[in-house]
Amino acid sequence: TYGAGGSTRQRTHDTVTRIQNEGGLPCAAHLTCVGASRDEVNQIAQNYWNAGVRHLVALRGDPPEGQVEFQKHPDGYYNAAELVSGLLQLANFDISVAAYPEMHPDSPSSQADLDNLKRKIDAGANRAITQFFFDADTYLRFLERARAAGVWVPIVPGILPVSNFVQAARIAKSCGTVMPAWMAHLFEGLDDDIETRRMVAVTVAAEQCRKLRTAGVTDFHFYTLNRADLTYAICHILGFRPPYVGPGASSK
Repeated sequence: TYGAGGSTRQRTHDTVTRIQNEGGLPCAAHLTCVGASRDEVNQIAQNYWNAGVRHLVALRGDPPEGQVEFQKHPDGYYNAAELVSGLLQLANFDISVAAYPEMHPDSPSSQADLDNLKRKIDAGANRAITQFFFDADTYLRFLERARAAGVWVPIVPGILPVSNFVQAARIAKSCGTVMPAWMAHLFEGLDDDIETRRMVAVTVAAEQCRKLRTAGVTDFHFYTLNRADLTYAICHILGFRPPYVGPGASSK
């Protein structure tokens, strides 16, 4: 995550570098164009590089609360493509960018949205991570269109496990994702039944991943919303297990 105006930047930097250096897990830090000059963004990126972080997620970013449209900082990056180009002038980062199977709300058309993705890839991004969606065919059609447009980097599907339907529907509306009627039906009457909602969330997301795997997809990006338990259960269903640590075995 990445807060505009410095609201969470230092905490994010400290957390990412701690996980990277103490947990032994490669981390991806988010950077946006919101509320910062090029020099400020570049310094944040340089600090990550100096701390050993090599993977960045480069986003234009959403406007701050109370602001309807994105407004470029007077000395800032205009969009994600500019940000990618600027970051690669600093260091040889591994860069992920965003893709939108159902079109970004600010895009005038699906073709314009796809053209914007191609600009980000042409600027040097290594992969794209999609906004979440609930119909596997939506992603597969988008992937086909992207390939036809000459976008050949990995396009990783974003998966949102839905345990709170009201929250998920609100997020979906704000980012232009279609919330299918069958999803609403699954959560009918479960407002006060947290455990059943959890089981529905895991089952639906795991089935979505299975359909995509059948179509040849091998990588997934989970929007956890700080619910690691759901993603853990989904991974278990899909066959991923943590290393077994038996008596006398090392936990490292």
